[in-house]
Amino acid sequence: MQSTMEKLKNKASAAKEQADIYRAKIEEKAEKARARTKEEKVIAHERAKAKEAKAKMELHEAKAEHAAEKLSAKQSHYYGHNEPPVGVHQPQMVGNQPLGSIPKPGTTAPTYPLGGGNLPRNNQI
Repeated sequence: MQSTMEKLKNKASAAKEQADIYRAKIEEKAEKARARTKEEKVIAHERAKAKEAKAKMELHEAKAEHAAEKLSAKQSHYYGHNEPPVGVHQPQMVGNQPLGSIPKPGTTAPTYPLGGGNLPRNNQI
């Protein structure tokens, strides 16, 4: 259903883009008809190109928004229930201890390599 809605929104955005481009071309023709010098005609053409580029940019922005809406609707089912309520402070954790906690006296950190490195398995040497 979300894919269908995204496609419909994209088609509507594409139709709007085509209408904007058509409008820019009509305005360019009107400006060229009113122009008295060659420079004014060039300026009218440049304005039309800028309007077309703006319409294309808006189309791509709209498509990105539609894709983001689809993704957020999809993800809300998976991730929406695990987030803490707004205003509840969750401490940052390092390993299994909160960040900034002080270790208990008498405990030491292990000195052996934790990753195992190149040691053989099952004490086979």
